[in-house]
Amino acid sequence: MMPWSHKTKHHAGEKCHEAQDETLSCEGAQATAAAEEESTPSSPQCGGIIQSLPAAGSCSISQGPQTTTSASISSTTSDDDSNDQPDDRAIAFAALPYSESSGSDFLTRKAGLLEQFLLYKYKMKQPIMKEDMLKMVHQNYHDRFVEILKKASERIEMVFAVDVKEVDSTSHYDLVSKLKLPNNGRVRAGRGLPKTGLLMNLLGMIFIKGNCAAEEDIWRFLSMMGVYAGRKHFIYGEPRKLITKDLVRLKYLEYRQVPDSDPPRFEFLWGPKAHAETSKMKVLEFLAKVNDTVPSAFTSYYEEALRDEEERAKAMHSQG
Repeated sequence: MMPWSHKTKHHAGEKCHEAQDETLSCEGAQATAAAEEESTPSSPQCGGIIQSLPAAGSCSISQGPQTTTSASISSTTSDDDSNDQPDDRAIAFAALPYSESSGSDFLTRKAGLLEQFLLYKYKMKQPIMKEDMLKMVHQNYHDRFVEILKKASERIEMVFAVDVKEVDSTSHYDLVSKLKLPNNGRVRAGRGLPKTGLLMNLLGMIFIKGNCAAEEDIWRFLSMMGVYAGRKHFIYGEPRKLITKDLVRLKYLEYRQVPDSDPPRFEFLWGPKAHAETSKMKVLEFLAKVNDTVPSAFTSYYEEALRDEEERAKAMHSQG
């Protein structure tokens, strides 16, 4: 770590070392120190949740061009799939945090700092107030606050599938999970980061795999994101328990044995809660945002999502 010249930054650095198991606490301390010192673009930062992770993994789901991200896996496709239209290209999945804080744009770096601050507040279950967020932004840039907050919010949405929302007229904000997972996306009680992003990616993976994904494909995909069964992850805990137990118990995923498989093999499907709280179109919109495009760019999946929307509308009409 580079030496920090200011006393408050040095103090925050000591807090980072004292709380190595609380990465976001480190980020919170750094963020506060940076705000107090009205940090410049060259201010060093302690490595935490955003900087310490690789770029988001990707999953190639067609025979189109491969993405250029650091990790990808190719799905097995039949000869019948070989005529997919060119715009049914590889879809990237953003399930791990990333940062653009080292970019050339000062506003981007400010958005990265604000992003870390918001995640720290969420993890620690502390209120998020506009006045505190403004401290993250140099007073000379207060007129750009809306733009900076929008940039930070979009990155948090793409990675964690939570929305930054103003919850009342007192400029109080919160991170709200896109699905109604317990504890606002944490799954279990206590402090922690949202698991919604991982779930949305899994639902997307199941969708593009024909609405049923083999367990080996799921774990191959997750391994590209640095998530392994039996290895505790600092965001997701023990992934196998989260995916095959917790999310199944909560009815967001269905985990079943493949009929007549010997030795036994297992597969994942959407659970009833997933069908109730989201849709193929919403999941496709999430994936499209990650890929900086629109859902209709993925033609065959978009058409399937449209049919799903029509069926849902008919079902609601008949119930009414």
